[in-house]
Amino acid sequence: MKKNNFFYSALIGLVASCRSMTPMAALAIARMKKRDTTGRLLLLDRPLFKYGALAMGAGELFGDKMKSAPDRTVFLGMSARVASAGIAGAALAPRGKEKAGAAIAISTAVPLAYVTLAARKKAVAKMGQTRSGLIEDSLIVAVGAAVVFFATRPRRR
Repeated sequence: MKKNNFFYSALIGLVASCRSMTPMAALAIARMKKRDTTGRLLLLDRPLFKYGALAMGAGELFGDKMKSAPDRTVFLGMSARVASAGIAGAALAPRGKEKAGAAIAISTAVPLAYVTLAARKKAVAKMGQTRSGLIEDSLIVAVGAAVVFFATRPRRR
C-alpha cells in the first residue's frame, strides 16, 4: 500500500481522538529509543516534556476508568487532543510540512473524538466502563505504538 506524505499524521490524529496523551507518550518513548521523526520535534527532546508526556499518558489510562472521568469531548479534553494531535502530527509529517501535518492530525482527531465517544458509550452500556476502557486502551496504545514505530527511523550515528 502506497502511503501519502501525511498518512501517519492522520493516523496519529485517530489515536488522539481516543486517548489525548497517547500520541505524545508514544513519541516520547520513540525519542528515548533514539528514533527520529521526519518533522521537527523540539519539545520532546527536553527531559521535562518527555517525562511529562509519559506521566500524562499513563495517568490518562488510569483516569479514564474512573466513574467521574469526563467525556473526551469536554473543553479540556478537546484542548488536549488538539495540542497532542498537532504536535504529533507535525512530528510525523515530512520535514518542512509540519504545519500541514499538524492541521491534518487535528482535523482527524476532533471529529473522530465524537465518533469514538459514541462507540465507547455503546461499549460501556454492554460491558461496563472498566472493561470497555481496558479494551479501548489496548487497541489505541497498540495503534499509537505501531504508527510511531513505522513513522520513525533509528537515529543515524
